[in-house]
Amino acid sequence: MKVYEVGGAVRDALLGKEAKDRDWVVIGSSPEEMVSKGFKPIGKDFPVFLHPTSNEEYALARTEKKIGHGYHGFNFYFGKEVTLEEDLSRRDLTINAIAKDEHGKLIDPYGGINDIEKNIFRHVSNAFSEDPLRAIRLARFHTYEHLNKFSIAEETKKLLEIIVDSQEIKNLSSDRIWSETIRALSSSNPNIYFEVLLKFKLHLPYFEALSVPVCNTSSSNEVKWSELQINNKFLLGDLLPVPNSYKNAAYVLEMLLEINNNQNRDYLITALHKVGLERNEELIRKLLILPQLENSKDLILKLLLNTRKKDFSVLSKIPKEKIGEEKLKLYTQIIDDCL
Repeated sequence: MKVYEVGGAVRDALLGKEAKDRDWVVIGSSPEEMVSKGFKPIGKDFPVFLHPTSNEEYALARTEKKIGHGYHGFNFYFGKEVTLEEDLSRRDLTINAIAKDEHGKLIDPYGGINDIEKNIFRHVSNAFSEDPLRAIRLARFHTYEHLNKFSIAEETKKLLEIIVDSQEIKNLSSDRIWSETIRALSSSNPNIYFEVLLKFKLHLPYFEALSVPVCNTSSSNEVKWSELQINNKFLLGDLLPVPNSYKNAAYVLEMLLEINNNQNRDYLITALHKVGLERNEELIRKLLILPQLENSKDLILKLLLNTRKKDFSVLSKIPKEKIGEEKLKLYTQIIDDCL
């Protein structure tokens, strides 16, 4: 039984970047042996274990064969005879197919170190095109500060074309797509993720309406998503499991667009009701950073200030059938104090 550190942690160390998580591959072992040594099994499709003390993930070396559609359309084999090189050969990119042994020696059978030095994303084998999620992950890799200067090898671009032509991306679960998207939004370079999706037509079908990839004005994920929505006419996300907080942020932004100095009093009262200033003040202040609200920013801030002065708690003492009427009175007072 031999253990090697693999994947992003090895890659990042070579780039002078400290990795948050480390992954390990185990050669010449079995599920039974791993359990006997105190490892906790967590893998569903193949044997992955948590170390008894570090809690880091250890996976048995495996090979894979495409047998169906989508991310789960693979058959895995993890016998003791599977070699390190065979395990590394199934990985997506050469820069992620470097291993390090217990003495710090690097094992690099597919030229990952050279590609790191040349800032190149290159697939390990043509099996790259068998897993459409790898194309989405490649787009997301561009958002990393230490990887965003990397370019895609020409031969890898051809495999992206094969993935698009196969329409296999539609067989990926929406959860997988959103998981990659939220990680991209959490980065400081979310634009690049959506730019790559567009450039290589990887946005279909989950981001079909995407045309403007700009969403980097704020540091808030919800605001980034809202900015992406406003730049794409609020037409994104129908096929994705977007959390309610993200949906609400986009909705509030869309409603805020109706608030401006050119609207009459009655229209503003209705808009105020839709926006829910008393409930969404913190979110609204974050959204006000967006350039689309620049002209109405001062008015919205005045409305927020006046909203704070009103006691909405009195609504809890009013019969349910009269709450709407009383809330309308409060909104009217807020508007009148601003005009």
